[in-house]
Amino acid sequence: MARKNKIKIGFLGFGEVASTLSNGLLARGVEVSTCLEGRSQRSVELAKSTGVDVFDSLTELVGSSDILLSAVVPAEAVSVAAKVGGGGFDGVYVDLNNVSPSTVKEAFSHITTGKTVDGAIMGGIKNGLGTPIIASGEFAEDFAELNQYGMNIEVIGTEPGQASGLKMLRSAYTKGVSALLFEAFHAAYQMGVDETLLRYLTMSEGSHFPASANSRLTSSTYHSQRRAQEMDEVVKFLTEYEDPLITRATCEFFHSLPDKTGTIEKKPADYRDVFRKVDKKRVKEKKSQ
Repeated sequence: MARKNKIKIGFLGFGEVASTLSNGLLARGVEVSTCLEGRSQRSVELAKSTGVDVFDSLTELVGSSDILLSAVVPAEAVSVAAKVGGGGFDGVYVDLNNVSPSTVKEAFSHITTGKTVDGAIMGGIKNGLGTPIIASGEFAEDFAELNQYGMNIEVIGTEPGQASGLKMLRSAYTKGVSALLFEAFHAAYQMGVDETLLRYLTMSEGSHFPASANSRLTSSTYHSQRRAQEMDEVVKFLTEYEDPLITRATCEFFHSLPDKTGTIEKKPADYRDVFRKVDKKRVKEKKSQ
């Protein structure tokens, strides 16, 4: 990628990932922009509060960006790439979405004139630019040039699908644990022994466990629909290698979670708030029967 006086980064989608990375990049003098055409009100508010440049159309964003970072929900990964490809983008296109290698390759089939990079975020984005990101593909080193602006990108291979495949395997584990935690702690909460269970598990899992468990339980409910889409991709990926019994069950769990909790507009602070909401919804449904 040719060096320029000031690199220009464009975000496709503007949720938690885009807003967090934008804050760090802006602080280091990088020009950051996005397009809010067709995006949610939450994305609009995040973009305005972050202070990135906002274009009225995707065409303008594509034409002004050296690197495009796709950070949308899994269901939009291919359609967004198709729109970008139709605009003749010739810069570096990075797919950071939680999708399977086959979906990444389908998305890249639309980027006929650009340099494609398979990327995967391998930790909580709350760590900002320091969050580990792995990348693979012929042009992964071009993306890794952003390390000079504080990002933490590791190139792991030259083939598209390597980074996204590792992300899928990590998701199979982390989301499987989250689903198991929800079922175990909800039962313990109903028995009135959840704090005791938490204390004993902390003995074996370590002092970090209470905060980690609470984060998993609250995040699972707040992001349940997105995680259901991510697990669809994980199941699709693992099916190529084995019959993913546990992963399929995890996928079904996240698809069913919104029915248990109802709409959650703000991330709960405590897992007990989640269980109170679940139990309240259950009682209300029983009364209506």
